[in-house]
Amino acid sequence: MNLHNMIIRSKAPLRLGLAGGGSDVSPYSDMYGGLVLNATINLYTYTTIEEMNDGLITIHSYDADCHKAYPLADRLDIDGEASLIKGVYNRIVHDYRPELKGFKITTYNDAPAGSGLGTSSTMVVCIIKAFVEWLSLPLGDYEIARMAYEVERKDLNLSGGKQDQYAAAFGGFNYMEFLENDMVIVNPLKVKRWITDELEASLLLYFTGRSRSSAAIIDQQKANTSNREGRSIEAMHRVKQSAKEMKLALLKGDMREFARILGQAWEEKKKMAEAITNPVIEHSFEVAMQAGAVAGKVSGAGGGGFCMFMVEPTGKKAVTDALKQLDGFVMPFQFTDGGAHGWKIYDTDDISAMKY
Repeated sequence: MNLHNMIIRSKAPLRLGLAGGGSDVSPYSDMYGGLVLNATINLYTYTTIEEMNDGLITIHSYDADCHKAYPLADRLDIDGEASLIKGVYNRIVHDYRPELKGFKITTYNDAPAGSGLGTSSTMVVCIIKAFVEWLSLPLGDYEIARMAYEVERKDLNLSGGKQDQYAAAFGGFNYMEFLENDMVIVNPLKVKRWITDELEASLLLYFTGRSRSSAAIIDQQKANTSNREGRSIEAMHRVKQSAKEMKLALLKGDMREFARILGQAWEEKKKMAEAITNPVIEHSFEVAMQAGAVAGKVSGAGGGGFCMFMVEPTGKKAVTDALKQLDGFVMPFQFTDGGAHGWKIYDTDDISAMKY
């Protein structure tokens, strides 16, 4: 019988970027302020920490395909393997100086990496949440999201925005404001049940069958802002404005207006950086529109991952069938309320030893 001291688990929800995505990326958010509307869905990242007495830090990162053990130390080398786990560990040890003990950490998630649903940032929030639960750290939703942002963007120097960390920490429908000096204000929206049901019935999530690294696209977008590239910045202003307009349409349940804003914002977003769209995405849009979709956009930075299409609910099956002829797949989903959460299990027998 394998008796552990304690097992800690956490999960954090992935998000759909509905409007304003990209305006949360510095330097744009510092220069002009950003606005984003997003909502979490029932696809998750997962972390398990198991206390061990072997003096090792054992990492099983299924998303990064890293399975390695390291001697217990107060800092792990960032060498390109399981960087998110190591980055969080280094930060927690540096900031809180916990009493170090051996542990095994396992992470995985429900969506492919590079899916445009914020998998990396959500995973960082999830890992932090597990450490918070394990070490009883005094961190609320804002602090966890802020730490996740700093680990990813500053400690690990990975390009990207700020919305994903806050979406994962808070959960639900959120209207977010991004101000200078990395200040973020999260406004949770109370969306009526019939409206979320109607939106779920009207939205179709399609994976293009092509994961991509958001970093290169975001780097181009950042350069366009820094160089004050007129066309790109004007497009960004309009994308930001779309978050304001879409929030109103959402709260009123005006799906026609919601679809119009979604489609218009996608046209603007494509002007922000060249790699945001490509022939695979354009072909998916053509097929969906011919089958009856009224508008669509790519979730996340672009270049691949998931496309969202607005469809009149009675025509959803026709659009789904048309997209099934392509290389990707349609992913069923529902909106969720809760953000990241963690829990502990004490002195549990190893479940893998159970026989029914």
